Amino acid sequence: MAVRPNELFGVATLSIALVSYLLFSHQLSSLLPWRKPHKISNKKRKGRRGLVDAIGNTPLLRINSLSEATGCEILAKAEFLNPGGSIKDRVAVKIIEEALEHGDLVEGGLVTEGSAGSTAISLATVAPAYGCKCHVVIPDDAAIEKAQIIEALGANVERVRPVSITHRDHFVNVARRRALEANELAKKHEIKDTGISQGNSIGGFFADQFENFANFRAHYEGTGPEIWEQTEGNLDAFVSAAGTGGTVAGISRYLKEKNPNVKCFLIDPPGSGLFNRVIRGVMYTREEAEGRRLKNPFDTIIEGIGINRLTKNFMMAELDGAYRGTDKEAVEMSRFLLRNDGLFVGSSSAMNCVGAVRVAQTLGAGHTIVTVLCDSGFRHLSKFYNPQYLADLGLTPTATRLEFLDPPPVSQSR
Repeated sequence: MAVRPNELFGVATLSIALVSYLLFSHQLSSLLPWRKPHKISNKKRKGRRGLVDAIGNTPLLRINSLSEATGCEILAKAEFLNPGGSIKDRVAVKIIEEALEHGDLVEGGLVTEGSAGSTAISLATVAPAYGCKCHVVIPDDAAIEKAQIIEALGANVERVRPVSITHRDHFVNVARRRALEANELAKKHEIKDTGISQGNSIGGFFADQFENFANFRAHYEGTGPEIWEQTEGNLDAFVSAAGTGGTVAGISRYLKEKNPNVKCFLIDPPGSGLFNRVIRGVMYTREEAEGRRLKNPFDTIIEGIGINRLTKNFMMAELDGAYRGTDKEAVEMSRFLLRNDGLFVGSSSAMNCVGAVRVAQTLGAGHTIVTVLCDSGFRHLSKFYNPQYLADLGLTPTATRLEFLDPPPVSQSR
């Protein structure tokens, strides 16, 4: 049976269209890498890196209870599923890899850091994967289990009293000194009573998570693109608290570059000056500037977030507004999530979820809002999840629903 000319033309047209589609799809994957499907490449099979390969690419969870209560899709990156238990695993890897690449750290060297807990745990987890040692300086008011975890991971822990960053014995400044001392030991081949781990030293490197742009890049190159891919670019807002500022800066800048209409917000705990900085352009209110601030400005039980200075990482953030959160709201939110979603989150994660609800109340129903679950509650048992500790501070949770977040806040945009 003879083929009609119009049928032949139709088959040829369909074939050309199919070939064009396949070629375009290949080019699109090159131009838009976040559209690539998740698959294990032959290159990755050949280049497995052990523990490091398990860091990142965390799930983006729908928080059902908050989504149903607000009428928004509230999604959260489950960063507590990283091997070291927090989002700081990403930062630890980036800091160490860049230091090794630039020659600031060598295999067998000592990584030092001043941290309230999570970054220290992540560095202690990751450093051995690169053949390095770890020395951590933490404030002695941090949850005791954090120090215990760090020591169990084989790192050296040095606890110091909480003081102002301007004091030479602030935990960050002490950590910086320990790296310098390790370098001096490497030069002189001497053992001195400096507080660092005794043994052969071939030099130290101060991770400097607050000012090291590797922190920002970990999220600009990793967490931000993951959120964009997992939402397929369909999100209206992102909200997070800030400690070093790396997370909120890296993610906000990446999302804003992909879509300037994505709104990015800060949620700030008690005692921190970042809310004022975002909203008013100054770190302190008039009353605080007049010397009425508390001697210890961080009058909060929330660990790992809030700060009263501008870090280089935070300065990279692109924010549309900010909200204040309270200890009571964070405590109530953590118990609400545990009862309704089975999510056992840490204090900063709970504060982030407070922020997500605040953004939902501001934007209204029908929006997609993303936040971060930085870590789990397992490293917050002695304080944030200690009933007696909370009772002594008048923070015993009593809410049965989200009434602790009523009424909706006024707009806090710049």
